[in-house]
Amino acid sequence: MSVLAKSFSAIGLLVGILFFAASLTPSLMPRSYLVQGALSGFCAALGYGVGVAMVWLWRYLEIPAPSRRIQRGAKWVAVILCIAIAGIFLWKAAEWQNTVRSLMGLGPVESVEPIELAVIALVVFLVVIMLARLFRHTFRLFSRWLNRLVPRRVSKVIGGVLAVALFWSVAQGVLFKVVLRMVDTSFRELDARIDDGSPRPSDPLRPGGPGSLLDWQDLGRQGRAFIATGPTGAQIGSFFNTRALDPIRVYVGLNSAETVEERAHLALEELKRDGGFDRSALIVIVPTGTGWVDPEGIDTVEYLHHGDIASVAMQYSYLSSWLSLLVEPGYGSEAGQALFREVYRHWTTLPRDSRPKLYLYGLSLGAMNSELSAHLYDIIGDPFQGALWSGPPFQSRIWNSVTVGRNPGSPAWLPQFRDGSIIRFTNQNNALDLPGAVWGPLRIVYLQYASDPVTFFDFHALYREPEWMKVPRGPDVSPSLRWIPGVTMLQLLFDMAIATTSPMGYGHVYAPEHYIDGWMAVTDPQGLQQGDVDRLKAFFIQQSRSDDNPPPSD
Repeated sequence: MSVLAKSFSAIGLLVGILFFAASLTPSLMPRSYLVQGALSGFCAALGYGVGVAMVWLWRYLEIPAPSRRIQRGAKWVAVILCIAIAGIFLWKAAEWQNTVRSLMGLGPVESVEPIELAVIALVVFLVVIMLARLFRHTFRLFSRWLNRLVPRRVSKVIGGVLAVALFWSVAQGVLFKVVLRMVDTSFRELDARIDDGSPRPSDPLRPGGPGSLLDWQDLGRQGRAFIATGPTGAQIGSFFNTRALDPIRVYVGLNSAETVEERAHLALEELKRDGGFDRSALIVIVPTGTGWVDPEGIDTVEYLHHGDIASVAMQYSYLSSWLSLLVEPGYGSEAGQALFREVYRHWTTLPRDSRPKLYLYGLSLGAMNSELSAHLYDIIGDPFQGALWSGPPFQSRIWNSVTVGRNPGSPAWLPQFRDGSIIRFTNQNNALDLPGAVWGPLRIVYLQYASDPVTFFDFHALYREPEWMKVPRGPDVSPSLRWIPGVTMLQLLFDMAIATTSPMGYGHVYAPEHYIDGWMAVTDPQGLQQGDVDRLKAFFIQQSRSDDNPPPSD
């Protein structure tokens, strides 16, 4: 044990303790002691690495070391100071977490379970350090082997490059792509075998029913849920006390056909068979990474249009959106493009005065892939009518461009873009009615929360403060949040992994009443009074906050 302890750098450990303490400060999401412990362990390892690098740099610059007496005195002062800081931060951690929880309407916590938290952090710290030392040994092994062939310094450079390439290829090629694709394939096969009890439709004009082009079992769990749930025309008509239609929903699962092109064509043919192009509105949906379609996003617009609406979606993965976003951000764009291309080509052949209005919708990774599904040069001659994209991931191309090019004075978490005739942003507080702005023929709305780490994660937070952290901040972002180099990026990374654990209306869980505002702006449904809209919001708020409401499946 003493040998192990002596193998650690004292300066590295002290800096690691400071990073551990900094990790306890608040970020976007409330954290349990399990998540906080893992985060703190990674931050401590990062701090240790910074401390070791500082010592190396000191020696490399050949700066004279202080005397042993001064070193001993400074060491004890540093130890006492770092431990005191960590203790104070642990004592303040619950208070900091409560600043986030109170904004989200959650009850306060009395403690962050410091002992359990510290144990988890220590284990994570040791594992990360072991991996770092494995990398160092690999680097030295390559360098020694190459030193027989090339000069010493050249061998170190090449050895370092080879070690980085080896570890990156293992992580990227084996862990991320091979393993995740194996998991994706396994879940695909498993999902096809699961009987979740969703009743097969008896209506021949519904996907999976008698005469349908789609096999009910091949739709997968998410597809069957999408088709089997949702409001009926009778329910919608009862709410508005008027006649309403049964909304048309089409969903093609991964098992429905072999290739993405075949699945997209199958979706088009089923949509035509079910009469989707005879409705007044048609929505092309790109699901989340798991294949899930948020019912809050679709149920609401079906009510707003009294059921006179059709929607079509196509599955492309079983992986969670945040995981796909980190390891393979382009995952699903091919499916989104194929589906839109099939639907759009047929839609443009229909008479303009009788075809449905065409809209796009996506949540999370679905929003990013929905952005990629339609290229401006392909649709500019005959554009679709609009899009609602909620929780756009930080890598979304159009979202990034618009946010960076926002009007001066508008915050990064709620941008205003040019004259607001094409693109507008909103959050918990409806911000779509811009003074003096007039919608054009194409309407795009981004629904995003300032507390959503999927949207506001930023790799650059490693070394610079993100724009959205500057004052004024979003209404659901803690005023105690501070940018800390290195630490903030890791905090946001962990926030992204737990983004769907927040209450509805915060984080990455989008509330139906906010969807209603977005859909009202994008689709402009006719014949609705403000009282009807308010009553519909109240209805969905009560429904979505009930105990029976399933958690997000992102």
